[in-house]
Order: sequence, then structure tokens, then C-alpha cells
Amino acid sequence: MIQFYLLSILFNASAGYVLIQGDEISEEGSLETSFRFSPRNEIFRLVLGILSVVMGLLKLLSSTQGDLPVIGDLFPAAAGFAAGSVLILDYYRSRALLDPEDSGNAGSIFLKNKRLIGFFSLAAAALHFLFPTVLLL
Repeated sequence: MIQFYLLSILFNASAGYVLIQGDEISEEGSLETSFRFSPRNEIFRLVLGILSVVMGLLKLLSSTQGDLPVIGDLFPAAAGFAAGSVLILDYYRSRALLDPEDSGNAGSIFLKNKRLIGFFSLAAAALHFLFPTVLLL
């Protein structure tokens, strides 16, 4: 469906931007004062993460016309899963009573490389937008 195509690009690009910028996002130009709709807002990041993971799953289940099922949207789906998982894990880590530098769990690997995952997600969104019918994109 074309709606999933658009939402996949939107969520992958948004999640990639949030992961690349991290906590360096400036207060100027954000809508945080009136709507709490800012990449710095933890709830916004959590909702974006959940929507990215859901959209990654939906991209695997549905394909755009002319693409192969599952394989046709593999990179955007993987980028949605990865970026969404990092945003969800980051929210959980900020709320948990655990040591943030604890490297004993598998999620810490994703959290340490969140900028790299952000670049992957942003690249997947850009390539998916520019080349809609290429296999794996």
C-alpha cells in the first residue's frame, strides 16, 4: 500500500534524525512550548519508536505494487525495527533504576551505536524515497 510507503519514509527519516541529533537538538524552532511535540520530549521519542517498529512490521507484511513480498522492502523494514528499538530502549534505560553504562545486556550494543543506526535509518528513508521499485529498497 502506498500509505505504508509514505509512513515508512516519514518514520524512518524522523527516527534517524532524532537518533543522529541525540540530546543536541536546540530549543529554538521547536514546538515544545505549546504542543510538547519536540524530539527532546521523551514521550514523543517513545511514540516515534513504537510507530517505527510497527511500521517496520507492516512493511514486511505488505508490499508495494511490483515489489516482491518481504524482500522488496527489507532495508526500510530493518531500519524501522532498528531505529524504533533504539528509541524504545533509550526510553526504558532513562526510566529504569539500572546503571546507564551497564554493558551486560544486548540492548547496550544498540544504544552505543545509536548515531550509526540513525544514519542507516536516514539513508534507508532517502533511498526508499528516491528508488521506490528497486529490489531490497
